[in-house]
Amino acid sequence: QLQLVESGGGLVQPGGSLRLSCAASGFTLDNYAIGWFRQAPGKVREGVSCISVSGRGTNYADSVKGRFTISRDNAKNTVYLQMDSLKPEDTAVYYCAARPRSMWINTDQPRCVQGAMLGWGQGTQVTVSS
Repeated sequence: QLQLVESGGGLVQPGGSLRLSCAASGFTLDNYAIGWFRQAPGKVREGVSCISVSGRGTNYADSVKGRFTISRDNAKNTVYLQMDSLKPEDTAVYYCAARPRSMWINTDQPRCVQGAMLGWGQGTQVTVSS
């Protein structure tokens, strides 16, 4: 059963950093694009970042560009989200999910559409507050 587990959340002051991890259980990440999503209280879940199957393609929501960095380490079966210069508006529960390799999508394309994602984890809480 495809299952992802998020970790690394916590309480941090504005301007601080956190690194989230997304680990796979029961399968290897090699054939999946991985996306990070977040949901703040009272808001819909939104896409934050996506990394392609190959790892050569990444994208970011405009709100986090230049502050967040997504990466993958297939040897460790883990995807990371490095979050720097955190702002109070980054406060949310962060989730990761996987999209299987597809013959219709180039492996370099970072395409992570919520409706096509699998293996949603329980999420990890990120709180940015002084």
